[in-house]
Amino acid sequence: MLELLALGSDPRPLVDLAQRTGGAAYVFHESEDERRPFSAMARVATDDIAAVVAAADVGLHVVFSRVIKAPVGPAPEGRVIGAFGMVCNPDLGHTAADTHWRDRHGPLALVSHTAMTDYTQLSVLATLSGTPLDGMALCAFASHDDLRHRFYDSDDARAAIAADVARFADTRRSLRRVVVTQVVTPG
Repeated sequence: MLELLALGSDPRPLVDLAQRTGGAAYVFHESEDERRPFSAMARVATDDIAAVVAAADVGLHVVFSRVIKAPVGPAPEGRVIGAFGMVCNPDLGHTAADTHWRDRHGPLALVSHTAMTDYTQLSVLATLSGTPLDGMALCAFASHDDLRHRFYDSDDARAAIAADVARFADTRRSLRRVVVTQVVTPG
């Protein structure tokens, strides 16, 4: 599904935007420090581009949403999500990096992150403002403790994920992880 991904420094306009448009909103988890690249994000499908632009003071992207692992039942508000902004490996380019991310990394993530309740890849089709990105991974967990202590199944899984990410992503230019809590679910 095509969506607009709005990143912002102030959660309030993004939460309001998601509520008005039937989208989803995520705000930084209280564990986050001040060095985060954004404080909130909204995923919306709307023709009110002016409202999205007004709320997206950090970045605005057109994305294609791919569910790699669907939640069992409706995605609950309050779940904890690791949001990873990805810039592709320049040796691959967007298309090859995106294909690897979908076809190779997605399945690897499912066997390496067994505590993950759901996983969505947002493939960036266009950056309208802000830092150019090629994707945003949304890795959801039942609790902050699960995200922090059960992200990987083992040290081998940690090494396999790191090696694979280095194949398709530019780890130095990609955004650092932001831990968010979903506060508005699509309705």
